Amino acid sequence: MTPEKLKAFIHLLAETSGRLIVDAFGQSSLKIELKADSTPVTQTDRAAEDCLRGLIHRHYPEHGVIGEEFGSDRPDAEYVWVLDPIDGTKSFIAGVPLFATLIGLLHKNRPILGAIHQPILKQLCLGDNSRTTLNGQIVHVRPAPPIHNAALLTTDTTAVPIHQDRAGWERLVRSTGLLRTWGDAYGYLLVARGYADIMVDPIMNPWDLLPLIPVINGAGGSITDWQGDPHTLGTSKTSCIAAHPELHDQILMLLHSNEE
Repeated sequence: MTPEKLKAFIHLLAETSGRLIVDAFGQSSLKIELKADSTPVTQTDRAAEDCLRGLIHRHYPEHGVIGEEFGSDRPDAEYVWVLDPIDGTKSFIAGVPLFATLIGLLHKNRPILGAIHQPILKQLCLGDNSRTTLNGQIVHVRPAPPIHNAALLTTDTTAVPIHQDRAGWERLVRSTGLLRTWGDAYGYLLVARGYADIMVDPIMNPWDLLPLIPVINGAGGSITDWQGDPHTLGTSKTSCIAAHPELHDQILMLLHSNEE
């Protein structure tokens, strides 16, 4: 089971699930339900995850799976796949192509492969902690600009003061050059390919986060929780900051400064 074989399998997972998502995107017949946490889910979310799980069980029956829609199966296995079939369901429902499928692979609880797949734009960003590619071409985070010129992305600005310090967030926003909600997984793809500088989320689930780690690391970025610790990522509900390493320390100083 070589890294290249596993990467080829991720391509298969992305292409197969992507066809289901593309067929459903923008359809007026899309059925929407609310989960127990009041977040939306569609039949396409479930169908895509079911497709991914079926392929994994067929090709790697000894592997475990953790997924957003159907929970955990053998999460203590040596190899465990982490799946978010549509990260950004609200965008998907609205016909906005800023959602993505997240596919990650853990080996002994360490993220070793991660993929962000945007099937409408036909983009597959794949990382292994050492190298990240976009549709087969190597990509990197862009050189760190002065922070006052940096592009800051987040999924939902209203969520930040609910889960993190409002004053620190407002200092970061004032100190950067551009704030946009090009969020969910697609924001991390933009950072990894060098089209944005900073992506932050104040709270995330393991399936939202674990697949991103090899992508950002492989692109030369830094990825930690809101306090700057890389070791808590994906262990439970946590938070995330992804940026060029030279910006990362400045971000933490702004978020946690005692200045008023």
